[in-house]
Amino acid sequence: MAAAGGPVAVICGGGSFPGAVAEAIKRRGRRPVMFAVRGWADPEVIERYDHHWIAIGQAGRFFRLARAENCREALFIGTVLRPPLTQIRLDWQLLRLLPHVIRFFRGGDNRLLSGVASLFEDGGVKIIGVDQVAPGIVVPEGILGRNAPSPRDRADIARALEVITALGPLDVGQAVVVANNHVLAVEAAEGTDNMLARIAELRGKGRVTTPLGVGVLVKAPKPGQDRRFDLPAIGPRTVENVARAGLAGLAVTAGSSIVAEAASVIAVADRENIFLLGMPEGMPA
Repeated sequence: MAAAGGPVAVICGGGSFPGAVAEAIKRRGRRPVMFAVRGWADPEVIERYDHHWIAIGQAGRFFRLARAENCREALFIGTVLRPPLTQIRLDWQLLRLLPHVIRFFRGGDNRLLSGVASLFEDGGVKIIGVDQVAPGIVVPEGILGRNAPSPRDRADIARALEVITALGPLDVGQAVVVANNHVLAVEAAEGTDNMLARIAELRGKGRVTTPLGVGVLVKAPKPGQDRRFDLPAIGPRTVENVARAGLAGLAVTAGSSIVAEAASVIAVADRENIFLLGMPEGMPA
């Protein structure tokens, strides 16, 4: 099914990651074709590449355009929100698949995304992971930057991994903040940046009493997660928000997390005097 070296359909949500993935695909000698979801994707990012705009629910339009562009592989990247069924613009192809789509909605995000992938593959487009075509944006293992986590930070990382492992079967968030073995926040629908903003606000109100420079943000895939979708992701803004929240640093799973603007991320971490760690895959809690 896959055409090695052929164009790749990049189904784009919001943020800067679609652009980072497109550049990584180009560096490997392939052509990215951006399928930008209206209302989510950023035109300034998308319109630098070959692109088409699509609405949620336009399955027929996607398959027609993908065939015309000779795209046999596709990946999903960027920030998305789970749309209510009432906001999906149904075309005839999706109407035929509607019973399946409704069934996929009756579960967590991982179930929904894996179900959507199966519909794409039934239509002749193989869904692949970012690491298969853009390994350059995958977080490497080790300490990134000049700061290293302390023994207390490593204990907090282990505690956060325990929380992610425990909540994984419930399909809840990929990010946890722990300080001095105390769970301060678990990511839910608000996303990582808003979770960190909440920590900063609680600190300002005296509800977070740990000293500045204590605590970690940990991001890792949920156990059993389909690694083709929704990998933990960080960028310069993530690091800035970790600093604003008064934390010591952040740790993400190497090999299964992605980073946008890696050089800028490391520069911001060094400037803010916080650590950035790529945890080994399978690091024990």
